[in-house]
Amino acid sequence: MIFLLYIFIMTNVTKNSKSVKVKAPIVEALKQAYEHPTYQFHIPGHTKGTGTLPEFKKLIGRKALSVDTTDEFDNLGTLHPATGPIKEAQELAAKAFGAKKTFFLLNGSTAGNLALAMALTKKGQKILTNRNCHRSVLTGMIISGAEPLWLIPKRFEDWGIWGNVTPESVEEMLETHDDVSMVWITNPTYEGVVSDIKSISAICKRFGVPLIVDEAHACLWNFNKHLPTPALQLGADAVVHSLHKTGGSMSQSSMLHIAENSLIDADAVEKALKLLHTTSPSLMLLASLDSARANLESQRGQKMLQRAINNAKYLRREIEQMEHIHDLKPDFGYMTDVTKVFIRADGLSGKRLESILEIDFNIEVESASDAGLLLLSNIGNTRADMEYLVKCLKKIDKTSYSDICYLENRKHMPMLTPIIKMSLRDAFYSEKETIPKDLAIGRVSAEVIAECPPGIAVLLPGELITKEHLPYLTDYDFIEVIK
Repeated sequence: MIFLLYIFIMTNVTKNSKSVKVKAPIVEALKQAYEHPTYQFHIPGHTKGTGTLPEFKKLIGRKALSVDTTDEFDNLGTLHPATGPIKEAQELAAKAFGAKKTFFLLNGSTAGNLALAMALTKKGQKILTNRNCHRSVLTGMIISGAEPLWLIPKRFEDWGIWGNVTPESVEEMLETHDDVSMVWITNPTYEGVVSDIKSISAICKRFGVPLIVDEAHACLWNFNKHLPTPALQLGADAVVHSLHKTGGSMSQSSMLHIAENSLIDADAVEKALKLLHTTSPSLMLLASLDSARANLESQRGQKMLQRAINNAKYLRREIEQMEHIHDLKPDFGYMTDVTKVFIRADGLSGKRLESILEIDFNIEVESASDAGLLLLSNIGNTRADMEYLVKCLKKIDKTSYSDICYLENRKHMPMLTPIIKMSLRDAFYSEKETIPKDLAIGRVSAEVIAECPPGIAVLLPGELITKEHLPYLTDYDFIEVIK
């Protein structure tokens, strides 16, 4: 699997009747370094795997450790500032995604969100964002001192998930608050619900406010016309993409894109990234981003993506024939990403359905919550994978399973409207004390509680703790509160 990083991708792809050569410069440079080894007297100290535990070396392979290096060596270029093959790879990514500038991220989209908050906001500024944003957006605000103004998306009560953000709600908030410095929307939601970014972007431009879209779960949209339109094409000023989630790169690797004609200062964002990034970036992670982009642009990658879409449509068609299992469909005024299949089963919680699939059928799903669970149709899944999943779901559909999850008296998808008592930053840096959870009702939270997946906040610093929070906190015996 890791060995794919060493294959130089040079595939001819037909686009608009023109032959386009797909190149992966970091992969090529890493391949050259592997084929022409040097005597190494620099980091990393395992020295091409020689200083590694043998069991670990056997597990991941000698080649993987041989190319586990960092920038500045073997003519691989540097990350900050971007030079050599790394610079070229970022430029190719910018072209592929339609950005003015693209930055490679080595701490997931979290690093991109933190950099955007640090570079573009400051203490006391107001950021309009949806309550179901990822915790990294709020962490960035804690660092910068900016404050969220909450957009409360639609709630899909029967499914136990957040829905889309409406343009009307954005417009109303911008009309009500004249001190909003930025609008920050998560799109799609974790479960694949898509908001009308085109209309939201037009509203933001009318008010002269930058629009950032956390598109972490939608890096594939730019590569197939049957998927929703990506935010960079709809007027967003900056976008983050988690290539590791669905695009085929290695875990922890993502991209941050600055749009053409963006209102955002790209240099300020780069300076913030330099503060946040390690000074010893992993070339394997950088190469995996390079290879993921190249693969998605190649004929092979295009076929894999189309297969993922076809597999998802097949899965949905089969589910629609089942009596007790249902899939979330865009039936009431919103869109979805077809490759994200959220399902629920009559009489079973999402967690119970997850355990049945895992224990009885050896199937692992992306996530499960109170009402249902999320299945991803990935570019790496085969039709045989999907046929086996359908076979298992059909068995579950015809079997009388009982739900036992209610005995735990717990919830997994936070759907609460916060009661704010203090600013994020002030609460986070206030004097704190740790108390038993049952004594926390009526107190003000001093910590971020947002379990991953999906990383949506249950409690944030400065929010009032109520009895409605308790079912989401079953794994917590103690909570940190303002003293």
